[in-house]
Amino acid sequence: MKSYTGLRELIESYINALFAYLFPEIFKNNSKENIDKKYLINNLELILSFFEDDKDVVNNEALKFVDNIQVIKQSIMLDVKAGYEGDPAATSYDEVMLCYPAFIAIGTYRLAHPLYIDGFKIVARMMTEFAHSKTGIDIHPGAKIGDSFFIDHGTGVVIGETTEIGNNVRLYQNVTLGAKSFSKNEDGSLVKGIKRHPNIGNNVVIYAGATILGGETIIGDNVVIPGNSWITKSI
Repeated sequence: MKSYTGLRELIESYINALFAYLFPEIFKNNSKENIDKKYLINNLELILSFFEDDKDVVNNEALKFVDNIQVIKQSIMLDVKAGYEGDPAATSYDEVMLCYPAFIAIGTYRLAHPLYIDGFKIVARMMTEFAHSKTGIDIHPGAKIGDSFFIDHGTGVVIGETTEIGNNVRLYQNVTLGAKSFSKNEDGSLVKGIKRHPNIGNNVVIYAGATILGGETIIGDNVVIPGNSWITKSI
């Protein structure tokens, strides 16, 4: 087995550096080095080199990621705005960024998703699992999530790999967007690479404890899902 010694620590340090770079007013730079674009490119190259031997591929991916980082920040700020506007307890954007675990969980997902799409799936998965360990919110980096997304409270939320979520969607704690069952091949092994998780439309609110399962399950636009629901059919 290939050695991944030090990879977990590198990724955790890189996530902290990304947040310090994007939101210096919120996060302290714990690195002894100046966190600038060069730092972000070099450290991402180091991480990606665990999985890709071609230096040109690694360099191009790192450049692409860092060049797009301000676009990702804009997307994260739409999520912050959604949190502020969707929760009467939130008094400011700063409070959302300082106090709401969803800011870390969703922000990390936004950063990880492009790497997942470009084929660095384990790196992306390790990023969101770090956020999961910190927040209790489990968002698979393969999920497709639209603009202005927010999770209030957050503990126990699970969003599966093939979930698709529209714009202006709000979730509460203990919501699961999961798989209903796992198809198997003739040899008994699980079928991989198929749609297993639900689609959620635009302007949807899903209250605490709701479970929505299945790749064929579609929740339409402007739907409110009550708490503690168990849903395996489209609405």
